[in-house]
Amino acid sequence: MREFQLNGAELCVETFGDPADPAVLLIQGAAASMLWWEEDLCARIASADRFVIRFDNRDTGRSTSYPPRRPGYSISDLARDAVGILDALGIDRAHVVAQSMFGGVALILGVDYRDRVASLTFVSSSTGADDLPPPTADFDVPAPDFADRASVVEYVVRSAEREAGGSPYFDEQATRRLVERDVARSRDPEAALTNHFLAEFDGPDGGGYGDITAPTLVVHGDRDPLLPLAHGQALRDAIPGAELVVLEGGGHGVPRGLWDVFVRALIRHTRARPGGA
Repeated sequence: MREFQLNGAELCVETFGDPADPAVLLIQGAAASMLWWEEDLCARIASADRFVIRFDNRDTGRSTSYPPRRPGYSISDLARDAVGILDALGIDRAHVVAQSMFGGVALILGVDYRDRVASLTFVSSSTGADDLPPPTADFDVPAPDFADRASVVEYVVRSAEREAGGSPYFDEQATRRLVERDVARSRDPEAALTNHFLAEFDGPDGGGYGDITAPTLVVHGDRDPLLPLAHGQALRDAIPGAELVVLEGGGHGVPRGLWDVFVRALIRHTRARPGGA
């Protein structure tokens, strides 16, 4: 685990595997630190001859934190952070995997930094089109007392439970252990849980989803209550040549019980292609 000064921020980065192997850059979703790409999952991907990179986005984990409700960055800044991490590690191109709201970061990378992207994978993400279905569950979890870390933990666990959408793969005890570790290492849990949603959600300068040229995989749970499956289908349809893998019984994200399906699809997707893609 290392910390880099990049683009005016301090970013905490951890790697797994051999740097000589193809790089896989994992970008978590809003309010989630690198820990949500669990260590065992990263190790499993690395064991298939991939160099795995996970990192804390700004306002999560050990990376730079801003005052609550006053983020000092935009989504395009987070994309520049990702490119800066590749530069710091001496990596020309990476397979980019992005989850949920920060599929927007992957979009910017795939359009404006296409020479740095070997492939794209969108997990539980969306085009954000207005005609897509709304959430199918109530996500109005009462706000925690941010001065009480136990209250914050309970809030995140309950939110994760709702995002699971009744999935049989949701493990409350394992989720609670993860959240406790995440909250304990956060510089400011209030900033972590609020600022990403208030950052300027700008897009790429060079186009949109239809302008992505990198091979693209879309992974989506069929029980996702936050972004129902139609969001993943729309994302597949918006990107030329994209493939959709549906996680049966999965909610929002990739639960441990579906890692085998996810890793198989990701390793197949990130194999070298004719022409070097």
